[in-house]
Amino acid sequence: MTKVWFVGAGPGDPELITLKAQKLIAQADAILYAGSLVSVAATQWARPSCLIQDSKGMTLEEITDWLILQSTADATVIRLQTGDPGLYGALIEMIQPLDKAGIAIGVVPGVSSAMASAAAAVETLTLPEVTQTVIFSRVEGRTPMPEGESLIELGRHHCTLCLYLSITLLKKVREDLLAAGWLDESLIVVVYKASWPKEQQIIRATLATIKERCKQAGINSQAMIIASPALGARHWDEIKKSKLYDAQFSHRFRKAIKGDGNK
Repeated sequence: MTKVWFVGAGPGDPELITLKAQKLIAQADAILYAGSLVSVAATQWARPSCLIQDSKGMTLEEITDWLILQSTADATVIRLQTGDPGLYGALIEMIQPLDKAGIAIGVVPGVSSAMASAAAAVETLTLPEVTQTVIFSRVEGRTPMPEGESLIELGRHHCTLCLYLSITLLKKVREDLLAAGWLDESLIVVVYKASWPKEQQIIRATLATIKERCKQAGINSQAMIIASPALGARHWDEIKKSKLYDAQFSHRFRKAIKGDGNK
C-alpha cells in the first residue's frame, strides 16, 4: 500500500534522527527533503535506487504534486522535514491535498531545535520553583499572531520562552519582553544551527545586548532564541531540588527515610 510519511529529521545532526525515521529512509522509494533546513546527510541511509530531491525551490503546490506523483502502488514516499513535522512545518497544508487524493499518511516525530539548543547550551528549560512551563512560539512578522498570543502577552507569564523564526526580530523581542516586565539584564541564549556539526554557535548575552552580539557573529537565520528565568542555573550557588529524588519524599518506587514524618 502506498503511504506518504512526514518525517522529522531533527535539528541537524543526522545522529539525532529517530531510529524509526532511519528505518523508513532505508526502505523509501522517494524522498523529498527540505534542503534549506535539512542536511542532505539525513538521507545517507537511503537505497541507491531511491529518488531523492531537494524542495528548497518548490512552492507548497509543487511539493504536494511531487508527493502525489511519487505515490505509485506499494511506494514508500517520505517528506523529510526539519525538527518535528508538527512545529512550523506546514504539516496540515501538505496533508490535505493527499487526503483528497486518497493517499495514506504517517507522521514520525523528530527532535525539535528547542531541545537541541538547550542541550547544546547545557541549560534546563524547567527548574523547580523557578519555572515549570515552556512556551514554543515566534514573534509576529509577516504572519500575524492569533489573538492572545503576542509576545507581550506570553512574556507576562515569566516562564521559559523558546522563540522560533524570530532571529531577525531581536529588537522587537527586547521591546515586547520589556513591556511584559522582563529586565534588560535578563539572560538570553541564542543557538545557531543547534547540533549541526562544525556550524553550531552559542551566543549568551542579556536582553539589552543580544541583538548586537548576534550581529557581530553574523547570525541572521536558523537560530533558536531562549529566554528563561532558569538560564545560567548551572552556576547558581543554590537551587531548589526536585522532590522526586529527595530522600524524605515517598513515591510508589521508594519509601521516605524513616523518622522524617513523611513515610
